[in-house]
Amino acid sequence: MTLGAFSTSLNVKNLKESRTFYETLGFNVFAGSMEQNYLIMKNQNALIGLFQGMFEGNILTFNPGWDENAQPQDQYDDVRVIQEHLKAHNVTPITEVDTSTSGPGSMLFKDPDGNMILIDQHI
Repeated sequence: MTLGAFSTSLNVKNLKESRTFYETLGFNVFAGSMEQNYLIMKNQNALIGLFQGMFEGNILTFNPGWDENAQPQDQYDDVRVIQEHLKAHNVTPITEVDTSTSGPGSMLFKDPDGNMILIDQHI
């Protein structure tokens, strides 16, 4: 299964403070904005999303169809195919992508330890 770019989405208390901390680790702002309450930070091919007030806890995020530079990939597994595969293996989604659509879509589920995983397709 091809899941695309991987990032960790962190629920942060203070976006400015978190930005400064991750810049100290060598990350640079790649996307998002302070005004939108989120930043995507990048250090080589490592991605971290900093989100203030958008969700609880931290989330492992995969972006089918994108590489770590948010560039489209020629070959990838659509989020609907991934969802079908997971459901066939008894993974119960918390939120599902509408299988009657195509293009962008997302699904959310938990691993056996309760960690949130988001499959978020933008193309």
